[in-house]
Amino acid sequence: MNNETKFQPLAARLRPQTINEFVGQYHLLGPNKPLKIAIEKGLLHSMILWGPPGTGKTTLARIMANHASARFETISAVLSGVKDIRAIVDRALQAKELNQATILFVDEVHRFNKAQQDAFLPFVEDGTLTLIGATTENPSFELNNALLSRARVYVLKSLTEEDLLQIIERALNDKNVGYGNETIEFSEELRKTLAQAADGDARGVLNLLEIAVDFSIEEKDKLIINKEVISEVLSHNFRRFDKGGENFYDQISALHKSVRGSSPDAALYWFARMIDGGCDPLYVARRVVRMASEDIGNADPRALQIALNAWDVQERLGSPEGELAIAQAVIYMACAPKSNAVYMALSAATSDVREYGTLEVPLHIRNAPTKLMKELGYGKKYRYTHDEPNAYAAGENYFPEGLEKSQYYYPVNRGLEIKIAEKLATLRELDKKAQSKG
Repeated sequence: MNNETKFQPLAARLRPQTINEFVGQYHLLGPNKPLKIAIEKGLLHSMILWGPPGTGKTTLARIMANHASARFETISAVLSGVKDIRAIVDRALQAKELNQATILFVDEVHRFNKAQQDAFLPFVEDGTLTLIGATTENPSFELNNALLSRARVYVLKSLTEEDLLQIIERALNDKNVGYGNETIEFSEELRKTLAQAADGDARGVLNLLEIAVDFSIEEKDKLIINKEVISEVLSHNFRRFDKGGENFYDQISALHKSVRGSSPDAALYWFARMIDGGCDPLYVARRVVRMASEDIGNADPRALQIALNAWDVQERLGSPEGELAIAQAVIYMACAPKSNAVYMALSAATSDVREYGTLEVPLHIRNAPTKLMKELGYGKKYRYTHDEPNAYAAGENYFPEGLEKSQYYYPVNRGLEIKIAEKLATLRELDKKAQSKG
């Protein structure tokens, strides 16, 4: 390890320098994937990298610069102003005269204001700058159209446990920037515990590993990382890995099943247990939204709105107000009538989509905005339901040819779905009468 790197954190020392060292994001960087080919060939294009923390956004941008032999400029959308951007543009213009490309990496790009964007967008358009923006927020909601139209959006995913274990393995064996020159006893089980605690974050797992090595027990010529060391490293967060072997995902499963089983008290216990163990309340809020659709659905459509409201309160106010709102949502979900009819309906429809492939949209329900489309029969014989008795075109078929008219959605005999089932039964009777007349 040289003098330049020995004082750097482990995560900085182990930052991949080439695309082959990069771990994860195989949906973008697997064999023959367009983005990987572009990086390997040094073909630059502006892009937005959207994904959770620690998934490789900054690293991927630096790798692109390395492969393209481009200058790398980085700014924060929060801390940098128009003056900083103009200085970067000036340097990029000078580099352009020397036929050298410049990548402008913008961290938290979703926080860019209009003045900041106006300062650099013309130089992205003329090729002076290649923009790579990083964001943890949905670009569709957070970025304006001017920026989105100039960049491709790539979605990065949280790293899997296997990815994180691979990163731990590299750190332990790398003799140049890792711990390859040390003999470290660190069991597979405890490595998995560390990987799970990092929750898909490469930087997070390396930070935890570095602390674990610092806290390790020296014994003769080796370092030992045992359960007590890991417990100390994870501090209060270690409680999510129960002494009986229940880990974080077991607890979220217990919460979900308690809600599904209409047990508000048990659901509240598991929620409190997770929060006490250091779980991010927003993670629970996202899972509660899932519960609202998967286990309650149209039996009580208010459940989904209550779940979204709780998520919103947590994001706006944080703790403890947000946790109270999530607890309210958890109790409501547990007490609400249950139905998995929507979940089952989507699964059945998806199965048919995969089995039957790309069936053509029937002509009568195609859009016909042009004269040519109308001449080709698009929209012909379409029955406008609002002109039909009771606003229902009895007997009409909206399925594609080659797929029989199917029923995916079977409302249960609970909550609002009782009324929904009655209405659908009435409409099916009208269909039968129309078909018998035809």
